[in-house]
Amino acid sequence: MVGRRALGREFGWLWAAYAASAYGSGLGFGALPLIAVMVLHAGPAEVSALSAVGPAVGALIAVPLAPWVEFRRKRPVMIGMDLVRFAAMASIPVAYAFGRLGFVQLLVISALVAAAKIAFGAASGAYLKALVRPEDLLVANARFESTNWSSIAVGPPLGGAAIGVFGPVTTVVADALGYLLSALGVTAIRGEEEAPERAGRGPVRAGALLDGWRHIMGHPGLRSLYLNQILVAGLIMATEPLLAVLLLRRLGFPPWQYGLAFAAPCLGGLIGSRLARRVVARYGRDRIFRTVGTLRAVWLIGLAFVRPGVVGLVTVMAVELAIIVSMSLYSPVLATYRLEQTPGHLVARTLTAWSIGQQASVAVLTALAGLLAGATGPRTALMAAGLLILATPLLLPRQDRASRREPEEASPSPS
Repeated sequence: MVGRRALGREFGWLWAAYAASAYGSGLGFGALPLIAVMVLHAGPAEVSALSAVGPAVGALIAVPLAPWVEFRRKRPVMIGMDLVRFAAMASIPVAYAFGRLGFVQLLVISALVAAAKIAFGAASGAYLKALVRPEDLLVANARFESTNWSSIAVGPPLGGAAIGVFGPVTTVVADALGYLLSALGVTAIRGEEEAPERAGRGPVRAGALLDGWRHIMGHPGLRSLYLNQILVAGLIMATEPLLAVLLLRRLGFPPWQYGLAFAAPCLGGLIGSRLARRVVARYGRDRIFRTVGTLRAVWLIGLAFVRPGVVGLVTVMAVELAIIVSMSLYSPVLATYRLEQTPGHLVARTLTAWSIGQQASVAVLTALAGLLAGATGPRTALMAAGLLILATPLLLPRQDRASRREPEEASPSPS
């Protein structure tokens, strides 16, 4: 069973740090759009801009960070990125208390948090590959996936209740504290971490910024999975601000129901992530990519048919459950394959490139969905996203040519 396989004390602290951050973010699920709607009375276009512009700017900031992360010890990078996110999120309740909270501040915070998240993910992925044995990578990634979904299952209902009792910025405090606890967890990891080596002592060459993309696009398996992933993630995430407006403003759902609609289905994430290792062992990785990768895409259109009351709540929960079970099974398999097919000296840059592409896709598609929602309404934009995502399985690899290739071959050398 995945949950009983021992991976060592150092992994335990890394996992605990991830859990602290994940549960804090779970409590603060959708916090910025909620604050924009409830405090600043933002409309669909503004809420979508918040979810699009901030991550887009954050992705641009993260581009030059990739080689910086690659050639430094990873634990200090993770601690630093956690502290940046803590400071950014903690500024919201301070500004709110003094009556100075504004939409521009939310945009800036969104960008900072997005850039720090990308850098943290690149550093933690590289550190994980060095920390655990290759045969344990899928187990480790499944644990992270399980923790992520359990945090969303628990966090939003509690966060929604807290907002109703204590006010709209309550969950932001929990989110900020989660990053602080994560930094403390990474600090608790013991043992020496060797500084990465790179050729030469001069500045990192400009081409190093693009080495991650070169590796992805030059690798047949990664290229197909990357293009599929950025579109699927972008279209799914583009529905979040649309649903916030539709459920909270148009259909009159209270915050606790909004949280419940996304939290309860996340229990399905525990099922998918815990089954990942056994399902791969039985059916093979290629079939998971093709079959489960297709199943992720067929449910989203159901969100366009949400109605008021219990029926609408059940519709959202059913659609989200189907998507989440598929995603939680697919994601750890993808994360493991990506690490296996990437040489050690390119992990941080590859993960950064992957995250930037995914975040840029989220930003662009969210902005377009917001513009469409502003012109036609959120329901029409949800329908468009649901129809477009049906085409994404065409990008999935049909056969695994890439897995038979050694990851060290044809890879850029260290800068």
